[in-house]
Amino acid sequence: MVTSPLRSPSTPAASVSPRPVTPAQAWYAVAILTIANVSGFVDRQILSLLVEPIKRDLQVSDTQVSLLMGLGFVVFYSILGLPIGRWVDRGHRPRIVALGAAVWSLMTMLTGTVRSYTSLFIARIGVGAGEATLGPAAVSIIADQFPRKQLGVAMSTYMMGTFLGSGVAYALGAYVVGRVDTPGLIALPLVGDVYPWQLAFFLVGLPGLVVALLALTIREPRAFTGHSAAASAASEPPFADVWRYVRANARTIGALSLGFACSASVNYGVGAWLATFLIRTHGWTVSEAGTLQGVLTFTIGPLGVMLGGRVTDRWTKRGYLDAPLRVGMLGALGMLIFAGLYPLMPSATVAAVMLVPVNIFAAMPWGAANAAIAEAMPPRMRGQGSAIYQLVVNLLSGALGPTAVAVLTDRLFGDPQALRYSLALSAVVGMTMAMALLGWCRPAFRATVQRLRDAEA
Repeated sequence: MVTSPLRSPSTPAASVSPRPVTPAQAWYAVAILTIANVSGFVDRQILSLLVEPIKRDLQVSDTQVSLLMGLGFVVFYSILGLPIGRWVDRGHRPRIVALGAAVWSLMTMLTGTVRSYTSLFIARIGVGAGEATLGPAAVSIIADQFPRKQLGVAMSTYMMGTFLGSGVAYALGAYVVGRVDTPGLIALPLVGDVYPWQLAFFLVGLPGLVVALLALTIREPRAFTGHSAAASAASEPPFADVWRYVRANARTIGALSLGFACSASVNYGVGAWLATFLIRTHGWTVSEAGTLQGVLTFTIGPLGVMLGGRVTDRWTKRGYLDAPLRVGMLGALGMLIFAGLYPLMPSATVAAVMLVPVNIFAAMPWGAANAAIAEAMPPRMRGQGSAIYQLVVNLLSGALGPTAVAVLTDRLFGDPQALRYSLALSAVVGMTMAMALLGWCRPAFRATVQRLRDAEA
């Protein structure tokens, strides 16, 4: 049964409306946020599949392209999450999501008009700034509308958008690249001359404006508490208070964030190098490798993340306060085994079959991870807490994941054909660290959650 959101300690009891958030309203919010997540990930990922035509037409290097996907997106996306998280804790969250969706969609379409690397870099910063609104707002909205026993499935449903969006981007990118990878310019009405590959950015950016309108139809959960905007701002904790809380629970927040960052780093490494591995080791074509990656991400990824959510809720109902961390450790163990073995398989067929459990275990922890950070933070700090968690996870995984695999290949093995060994070694090391950090976090996490429950009671 979906209940009304938890009341902030500073909210007067007399101001609380008896009207509950209905299950239909709660799941409608999850549905819209999931669609927004799909839109955001398509806009985010599409650039990685258009590298060659971008290099040709804008005369840029591999390093410059990598900065578009790294510095131009991940860094600004992560750092801007901190002030946005503070805004989420005091503002109207559906409107924040709507504004963010409009920004990332418009900036994606702006990418379809650029003529220089500098303009493209600025557009990618804008995409990152828009998408930085979604994570903190979504975690905060969902956590306010679902009881703990249903939080795993609710968060996992939202995180399905990550895998659906990535799968759509891979598939759409493979389709588009084969049709727009030609030199020259084409004329578009109202826009003018554009490179053929820029059509992809109009195609994926335009639906985000519809998402922005849909976000405005989500009910702000704080409205059910009779909590006005002024009261919300008055009760918002200063960042100094948030930081003191994080320091007081450093083992919980720190180990949780670093543990899931290690898992995400391995996932990023697999995502970045899987197609290249299939091409180098097994002689696949770019189209074959991209199609397999897109199909697995689109189909198996959502199954894995929903499985993780259901296991989280089942263990929560059994009384395990650390259920999300247990799911994170289970996913890491599965990845250690299967992601450590598939690159070493002697045939492409066996490797492809093993990629099914790889995708299941890679996706399993991410609904649980959002549930964990939501449970570890007081309700009125969830936006900022989620932003801090995402800062750690995104910066570390985005910087270390693909780079660690490349460094092992270039420096340790010194042979491009040794990519298979780099993938296996990075999976084993990364997931071992993830299990160790999440295991070390469990006692502190249980204590933190219990203190918050006692305070609410």
